[in-house]
Amino acid sequence: MKSGATRSSRQHLRQLGATLRRRTAALAVTTRRLQRETTLRKTGEVNLRQGARHYDLLLAQSRCMQEELRRLAHQILSAQEEERKEISRELHDEIAQTLAGISVQLSALSLESAVSARGLKRKIASTQRQVGRSIEAIHRFARELRPALLDDLGLIPALRSYMKKFAARTGLRIRFTAFTGVEALDSAKRTVFYRVAQEALTNVDRHAQASLVQVRIRKIPDAIRLEVADDGRSFQVQRVLSSRTNKRLGLLGMRERVEMVGGSFAIESAPGRGTTLRAQIPFKRAVPA
Repeated sequence: MKSGATRSSRQHLRQLGATLRRRTAALAVTTRRLQRETTLRKTGEVNLRQGARHYDLLLAQSRCMQEELRRLAHQILSAQEEERKEISRELHDEIAQTLAGISVQLSALSLESAVSARGLKRKIASTQRQVGRSIEAIHRFARELRPALLDDLGLIPALRSYMKKFAARTGLRIRFTAFTGVEALDSAKRTVFYRVAQEALTNVDRHAQASLVQVRIRKIPDAIRLEVADDGRSFQVQRVLSSRTNKRLGLLGMRERVEMVGGSFAIESAPGRGTTLRAQIPFKRAVPA
């Protein structure tokens, strides 16, 4: 009897051991699964936090860009209004007053014709001179708005013509050298170079108190560069460009024009060395030097 009970007890113990091993193995599998899920959850939480930080960064950058766009739009509108004001003032001061003078002269002619032939000829000659000045002013405004030479003959002739007249009007000495391959650029890019040179010279005349300006167009690796250097007064470039009450809106306009065609824009200014402006536009096609 004792022997049978012992065998039964041993068999029961073996069954309990097998059950324990199965349950231990199942527990180990469950533990590993739980560890994997915990790791995945922690990784997900980390990714979620990183994603949240990245989103916050993108949101902050977007807000900064929106603010910059609003500021730029305001500056562009201000620049356009300044241009309109200047054109309006010049039209009034030069053309309207000249035409008013012609009207007065014509009224005097009608009276003079009955009195003196010599006086009549003198008045006619004076009136013709006033008409000639008005025509020249209108031509100048038209050239500054859109020079026909730029479309008909190209950038270099248009710049030479503009700088010759600009030097005669302002007294500035201008030295101009150009890489002829610039004419292979498309019309939009050549127009950008023309406008940048035009605005740069205007800024030199207004602000720099310079006596000499050097304008160079040259080929550099993968680009064409326009450089305008003067020997006048310097200014703090970053302060002027970042100022919210920027009075030199032409600088921002030049930079925007160049960047719109995929180019880059830079200004250097230092006491005793004047100011150098550089605008370069990508150009990878092989062109003759």
